[in-house]
Amino acid sequence: MDSTSEKLFLKEKVGFSLGDAAANFIFQTIMLLQLSFYTNTFGISATAIAVLFLVGRLVGAVADPVMGVIADRTNTRWGKFRPWILWTAIPFGIFGFLAFMTPNWDQTAKVVWAFVTYILLMLVYSANNIPYSALGGVITGDQKQRSSLFSIRFIFVVLATIAIQGFALPMVNYFGQGDSAKGYTITMGIFSALAVVFFLLTFSWTKERIKPDPKQKQSLKQDISDLMRNRPWVLMFSVFVMMFIFLSIRNGMLLFYFNYCLDHQSLTEFMNAANKATFGFLETIGLAGQNSDAVGNVFGITNILGQFAAIFGIIVSNFLTKKLGKRNVFIGGLILAAVFAAAFYIVAPKAVMMVLLLQILYNFAWGITMPVPWAMMADVADYSDWKFKRRSTAIVFAGVVVGLKVGLAIGGAISSMFLKWYGYIAPPSDVNWIEQTPQAIEGIRLSTSIYPTIGIIAMIGILIFYKITKKIEIQMQNELAERRNLNTQ
Repeated sequence: MDSTSEKLFLKEKVGFSLGDAAANFIFQTIMLLQLSFYTNTFGISATAIAVLFLVGRLVGAVADPVMGVIADRTNTRWGKFRPWILWTAIPFGIFGFLAFMTPNWDQTAKVVWAFVTYILLMLVYSANNIPYSALGGVITGDQKQRSSLFSIRFIFVVLATIAIQGFALPMVNYFGQGDSAKGYTITMGIFSALAVVFFLLTFSWTKERIKPDPKQKQSLKQDISDLMRNRPWVLMFSVFVMMFIFLSIRNGMLLFYFNYCLDHQSLTEFMNAANKATFGFLETIGLAGQNSDAVGNVFGITNILGQFAAIFGIIVSNFLTKKLGKRNVFIGGLILAAVFAAAFYIVAPKAVMMVLLLQILYNFAWGITMPVPWAMMADVADYSDWKFKRRSTAIVFAGVVVGLKVGLAIGGAISSMFLKWYGYIAPPSDVNWIEQTPQAIEGIRLSTSIYPTIGIIAMIGILIFYKITKKIEIQMQNELAERRNLNTQ
């Protein structure tokens, strides 16, 4: 069978998906908790954090296209991309662990430690994630199999996200017993070890099937020229920048929103009611009761339920993309996500149940969008092959991951500066909360809702000009399959 008709077994789909779950043990922690970690636990200034996020993520962005060029030119008995997942598995786990350690040093030495560990983590992330992303474009060329592959991938991403958003903070509190630095060290040690194991399974359980034309000559100049002439790639690069500005700002500020924009007594009452509804189970496991962390526990439970809604959204997405095409489903999901994200601004401090409902609706809508842009990027790689008769899968994916890193850099820096501009005061390392000014609380509220939603609106505007329709997807699939069959004869 050729690469466009071979049915993928569930084991391979799961194996591929475990790689993204592994990366998200680190990536989601960076998105969700690292701003809070650096501010409240590590104890460095908002200005230093803003520079760190900007520099570290831009270094990673520069490394991405370099890694794309290297991966496209790698030739081993395992393929082009799988060996990089093997080679980087252990370094990824090590640097993910070190980035959340808190050495007992002075302020200057801590800043140096943060810069070194964060930049090394960004570099190894590039060396791992660019080949991993490209792998998704060469496992199969069949559009239905590809949609299924990416849907299962993002179900595993959501499960990893549940682990981070739902359990990371309670784990930090449990293992730290009042010492958040110790809690982060143990928690990230566990997640980093799991990441290494998952990467090794990805390497073992997957296979590369789509290969460039053996007569294709490698030319960096031509690769770059093809990218710049590939209009769908240019548009998707812009989409990824705006997407990760949105995610970086919103996810980075969400814990601050729970801590300062919601009433703590109402959070405690919510947990007590939930404990009663579960016949005391939540108190048994430490999530309710007099000494429990109501903010962290409601935050975790809300995110767990939201991520289960995201899984449902991903399942719906797979069905919808087969009927309506990827771009249309992407735009529809974004519109819903923008409405629900912006609605957080109007929630009253005591309306904890409303926050839970909005987070579930937002995550369902975002779940619809999650697999689509990555499946679209595989189509963009096919488009380059189809249009220019040259395939450079890794550099196509590397280019959009640059957009991802640029978005993270800009969004992370903006989040940190928002805290500074609105007058946020970081609490001492031994407490989780101090009184904030109304101006600071308003800044946190805006930064969780209205400000990041501007990024979604920009994405929708860009996608209007994306022209790889369902009809063109099928045409590309059939014509590329015919070419590959000729190349193998």
